[in-house]
Amino acid sequence: MKITAIILAAGQGTRMNSDLPKVLHPVCGVPMIAHSLAAAKAASSETPLVIIGFGAEAVREFLGKKARCVIQDPQLGTGHAVRQAESTLRGKTDLVLVTYADMPLLGSGTLRRLVDTQKINPGPLTILTVNASDPRGFGRVIRNAQGSVQAVVEEAAATDKQLSIHELNVGAYCFSAKWLWEALNKIKVSKKGEYYLTDTVALAVQAGQEVQALVSADLQETIGINTRIHLAEAEVVMRQRINQAHMLAGVTIVDPASTYIEPGVKIGRDTVIWPNTYLRGTTVIGEGCVIGPNTIAQDTTVGDFCEILAAVMDGAVVEDNVGIGPFARLRKGAHLCKGVHMGNFGEIKDSTLGPGTKMGHFSYIGNATIGEDVNIGAGTVTCNYDGVRKNPTVIGEGVFIGSDTMLVAPVKLGAHSRTGAGAVVTKDVEPDTLVVGVPARPIKKLNEAKNVKTKR
Repeated sequence: MKITAIILAAGQGTRMNSDLPKVLHPVCGVPMIAHSLAAAKAASSETPLVIIGFGAEAVREFLGKKARCVIQDPQLGTGHAVRQAESTLRGKTDLVLVTYADMPLLGSGTLRRLVDTQKINPGPLTILTVNASDPRGFGRVIRNAQGSVQAVVEEAAATDKQLSIHELNVGAYCFSAKWLWEALNKIKVSKKGEYYLTDTVALAVQAGQEVQALVSADLQETIGINTRIHLAEAEVVMRQRINQAHMLAGVTIVDPASTYIEPGVKIGRDTVIWPNTYLRGTTVIGEGCVIGPNTIAQDTTVGDFCEILAAVMDGAVVEDNVGIGPFARLRKGAHLCKGVHMGNFGEIKDSTLGPGTKMGHFSYIGNATIGEDVNIGAGTVTCNYDGVRKNPTVIGEGVFIGSDTMLVAPVKLGAHSRTGAGAVVTKDVEPDTLVVGVPARPIKKLNEAKNVKTKR
């Protein structure tokens, strides 16, 4: 059986008071439409179709090849929106699942149950409802004395008696496709000049056909976003879901309320996340790590058994057994190999630090390749930018860089060489050579330093 999802995403969302289309506002770092799309795809069998309108090009650009897009212009209500899909889907699907892009908490499990209910429903549609004291603008579900669904009345058109009803129409539907296209053409325009998809319920009942209602037990799941207040409410729920999933998988989160983890992040078992930690994008954290407090990682990979305190990392790679911080920054292209130590107030950009290298504190390393077991003294700076281009620094294994050394790139330091404190290195340094001064000059060979690992 072919099941196709239609996601309604054409509305302007005026109550958001924003130039950004409502469906592109992020929930846990991901545009809300991405959450809705993922749930709909998991509950259907065909490529979803998204009805777009306000900010259509921005929404289309974000979706790319993840969905097919159809423009609703003019925007004449939800029934009119779904009708825009008829030419694309008629005769090509058995069931049509309809959801809204501004309901990012509505999960795939609920949508699957909605589809499964319609599969065994002799009638043409199944709706999702919820019982709640706060109607949040949802339409009311009207049932007869026998409990059968008779209609859905929009809040603006409801009588005082109908407004007292607590069963609400969530806004997710599963239709028999063949019946749907005929029904949409029978919907009459409302006083507001719109065609309401909810009118299909009354059309089915009037034809003597059964309308099923799947009642959701999860009130949070049915939160729709119309204002930034709703956006914040959804953010809290999504964060709770993500954090709980990690904790159930073996991650310790000391204070979930102050820990922000986006959906694409992966964390290994027995890792401890301390408060005020933000893990974003495609970040991957290995097993047995201690992260935070006050750490930010964006699109960063961290190996096993690392300890990272109060650091900011963006596009970095950190291998196993690395210690970082506090107050360290890893910019894009930073690569810390196994066993590296990076202390407080250091910054690394587009550079590789070899295994066992120590960079204690107050240093900047940019556009550099640094070998194994190098000691980088406090205040070391790679002067990599000459005003036109970024130039490389290459440091061999076992090198000892004295405090306050300036490495004026392009420059190479041979294995087991040393610089004196305050040296300004403007020329390449031979292996096993000590250089000092401004500009740095060689003063002696250090043959005894060969194959001896330096210590901090």
